[in-house]
Amino acid sequence: MTGMTWTAPQTDRRSEPFVADERTMLEGWLDWHRGTLLHKCAGLTAEQLAQASAPPSGLTLLGLVRHLADVERTWFRRRVRGEQIPALYAHPDGRPGAAFEVDPAGAQAAFATLTAEWDACRAAVAGASLDEEFVHERTGDTMSLRWVYVHMIEEYARHNGHADLIRERIDGAAGD
Repeated sequence: MTGMTWTAPQTDRRSEPFVADERTMLEGWLDWHRGTLLHKCAGLTAEQLAQASAPPSGLTLLGLVRHLADVERTWFRRRVRGEQIPALYAHPDGRPGAAFEVDPAGAQAAFATLTAEWDACRAAVAGASLDEEFVHERTGDTMSLRWVYVHMIEEYARHNGHADLIRERIDGAAGD
């Protein structure tokens, strides 16, 4: 269909649990932050999602979507589970930042990749103990799945703050 522009869909965020065991609480807060990112993008066109926040910064909502898909894959699947899978967005020479180099034409695919990665990450650690440990391949530090959940909540919280500012700059929408 010529002339049709993809728009980020509306989303229903899951409420975080107020009373729960530790695992349910960590998963609930992570899911709430995941939904918050989609909420910040909802209703924007691909072109708006690729709009830079405040030049010279190239930070965009679409870049955050791509970055967080890669971060999820890296921590839950590559590091915790040891899956031998490539990064989603990487420069061949290893330079950082490939996820932030966006093209509006790839917005719909990036959103599909993010939500698919959420499902794959959930499946990868389903039933794993929060005490399960792994060794970080670059630093040599021993880490636990519990730490990864806390780190991912922090990662989303920080980037959702960025998303809030970017969204306000695009169309004035602000808040939760």
